[in-house]
Amino acid sequence: MPFWSFKNAAAPEEDVELRIEGEIVSDDDAWIYEWFDIPTASPNAFRSALSEQKGKNITVWVDSWGGDVFAGAGIYNALKEHKGKVTVKVDGKAVSAASVIAMAGDEILMSPASILMIHNPWSFAMGEAKDMRHQADVLDEVKETILNVYRERTGLSRNKLSRMMDDETWMSARKAMADGFADGMLYANAQTDDGEGEAAQNAFSVGRRSIMNSTENVMKRFFEQWQKLQAGDGAHAAAKNKDIPQQRVIDIARRVSVREKQFGRHTK
Repeated sequence: MPFWSFKNAAAPEEDVELRIEGEIVSDDDAWIYEWFDIPTASPNAFRSALSEQKGKNITVWVDSWGGDVFAGAGIYNALKEHKGKVTVKVDGKAVSAASVIAMAGDEILMSPASILMIHNPWSFAMGEAKDMRHQADVLDEVKETILNVYRERTGLSRNKLSRMMDDETWMSARKAMADGFADGMLYANAQTDDGEGEAAQNAFSVGRRSIMNSTENVMKRFFEQWQKLQAGDGAHAAAKNKDIPQQRVIDIARRVSVREKQFGRHTK
């Protein structure tokens, strides 16, 4: 089930709204999430849907915890190539790979109750020592590609952006605006008494515990469904189980486990 939806798509003369919420996954993994009826999107399917909106101005609402960095890059590229103005509005969260997608906007606006987060790419590896060293080198190069996106948008130095990623930086709307990740704040006061524009104060409390309590609801659904299949929950589930390549699901489960551990450390 794709996590995007177009509004007003049937009226060529109207602008289009696009909502992005859910897990960002690779083309290879998308079918498994769809099989479990988990909201998701892959780059190829996204490009196909976006191509039907050529020439229209698009407002992209973002509320996602992110996912696969390469899938995020594919969606970012699709939006950058779109013929028409792209306005990104973050109304909840743009975290990890979702923050990369948000950077595709010609204009980026954030709700005073929204959050944006950037961090270093992570992965898992198996094998001997040289395999681990190679994986570390790959992650360094992946970080460089993400830095390219953030630097293009913000104009900040690579060193500063690298430190922000090292620190896993969480940004309120006001901080994102100060560092160039956003252009403005939604629902801001138009003017103060002296006639000068002033954005509304950001009321979002960046508490990791409250944020992370809801990070992996999608993944919990995945594990619940998978556990039912493993337990042979009825003939229907057993029949479906035969259609699933076991190793592929195990690989996804491992990635999810790593991600849960990463986010889970904030609630301990």
